[in-house]
Amino acid sequence: MINYVYQLVSPRSFSVKYQEVGFESGVVVRPEYMAVCHADQRYFTGQRDAKVLRKKLPMALIHECCGRVVSDRTGTFRPGQSVVLIPNVPPAVDDGIIYENYAKGSRFLSSGSDGFMREFVELPPDRVVPYTGVRPQVAAITEFVSVGVHAAGRFDLAAHKRREAIGIWGDGSLAYTVACVLSRTFPESRIVVVGKSPQKLDLFTFVDRTYLADSLPADFQVDHAFECAGGEGSYYAIDDMIRTINPQGTIMLMGVSENKVAINTRDVLEKGLTLVGCSRSGRRDFERAVSLMEQPDFANRLQSIIYEDAPVRSVDDIYRVFATDLNTPFKTAFRWDL
Repeated sequence: MINYVYQLVSPRSFSVKYQEVGFESGVVVRPEYMAVCHADQRYFTGQRDAKVLRKKLPMALIHECCGRVVSDRTGTFRPGQSVVLIPNVPPAVDDGIIYENYAKGSRFLSSGSDGFMREFVELPPDRVVPYTGVRPQVAAITEFVSVGVHAAGRFDLAAHKRREAIGIWGDGSLAYTVACVLSRTFPESRIVVVGKSPQKLDLFTFVDRTYLADSLPADFQVDHAFECAGGEGSYYAIDDMIRTINPQGTIMLMGVSENKVAINTRDVLEKGLTLVGCSRSGRRDFERAVSLMEQPDFANRLQSIIYEDAPVRSVDDIYRVFATDLNTPFKTAFRWDL
């Protein structure tokens, strides 16, 4: 059969590729809802290095997606079942030591391989996770939640057990989602958020305290910290963390920056800090994310940062969604009707 693949061929330019496919071995899913990530926007607006764009385009975007099973030759899923899709495709060999999202040879859909902007998607059954009782516009951001779950899991293994205060630097979608996960995962810890926007910080009603980055108290300190700022804000966030964190604290680095970030290594050494790079996620993180999102209060919190745009029914609508996302403060989700 012919599958329609909606590819970005150059910044701000989409084209339709008609692909002959057999769909004979895996799980075939019809995408239902998708969400836009900052990584998608960097490709769409051409903010990636020109060499990177030449290497990776043309490519279908979007790695946050939920859908319904059309068919499954493996017998794992039933037709019509609601599922979320895992964009990370690891190599066949698993040594049990390296997480699948860091394994050499892993592919990530929408970063070098076609993402989920297709009519149908075929994946191995271990790249598909079922869900129930979650609104699809919320289920669409499961991948995003799984990134927070992965970071929380790695933090739990790396950090010492004095966790009275955990700080999150950033006030965007990533910071909000990480705050949701940490509040549920470490209920005995005091979660504080440091950001720049009073309007965004007002949404963090479930954390113990919020602070403006330029108004931190002189005695402010945390035991551990999560960097969720990214971009040009990474430098200032990391510098604040190193300055205010207690000795032997762990800093989780999660924000993506296109430029190199200077780090005060003198204080890192003097305090004996641990810096952990954390990106993407794997199947176990997706399963944990789904279990959290199936809890109504957790899903309702996530709903607060999702703006649902009108359905996508034409290529022109794809342009509209990306334009809309540039003007929404958090996450943009949309129904995929192509």
